[in-house]
Amino acid sequence: MKTFSNGYQSVIKQNQDELAVAYLPALKSLAAKLKERLPASVDFADLVSIGTEELIKLARKYDASINDSFWGYARSRVQGAMLDYLRSLDCVSRNTRTLIKKIDNEIVKYYNIHQEEPDNEYLSKVLGEDIEKIKDARNASEIYAVMPLDEQLSASLDDKTYNAIEKEELVNIIQDILEKSTKNEQLVIQLYYYEELSLKEISEVLEISESRVSQIHKTIIRKLKLNLLQRGING
Repeated sequence: MKTFSNGYQSVIKQNQDELAVAYLPALKSLAAKLKERLPASVDFADLVSIGTEELIKLARKYDASINDSFWGYARSRVQGAMLDYLRSLDCVSRNTRTLIKKIDNEIVKYYNIHQEEPDNEYLSKVLGEDIEKIKDARNASEIYAVMPLDEQLSASLDDKTYNAIEKEELVNIIQDILEKSTKNEQLVIQLYYYEELSLKEISEVLEISESRVSQIHKTIIRKLKLNLLQRGING
């Protein structure tokens, strides 16, 4: 009887693993889409590895009687595991987060005067930081861009402002600002954060250049950050 039970469990495990293997192409496609929006320092193979580990765990817990689509059940959880991995990277350490906030503030000041972003040399001089640290921090800020919008913006706030704004309030603030934004700004945010399209794909949808999409994206994020920072100053 024990031998039969062990054999039965072995068959179940094999079927579960085969289920995970069957969805590896979908996982790799998800990782590739995410990688398109990340700096070169993030390895595609690492995203696939983290995703595969999570996929196998999910396949072994999957109950077809509750969820009729395995990928529908697994997709958001696999992506969540990849995002957790990105959050764990050294490049988004507390010190780097602090530097990113300083860089963001200087970029806002510079942009308001010159209508363009400053280069790394300028930021290095103004902030008194080594240029390599500036480069690393700006790479790390690209990782923020793939996080949920409310989380990305909360990471840009100082502790006083963050503690004063509840998550639900933050979401409402974002919605309010987007409602007052241009149609293209709204579409870029919708396609980038909710439809998870790359800047290149958005440029094809909107029939404008990829650089223009990037400008619109930075403008609306800057507008959101500036609004939240202003609330912190006045709060």
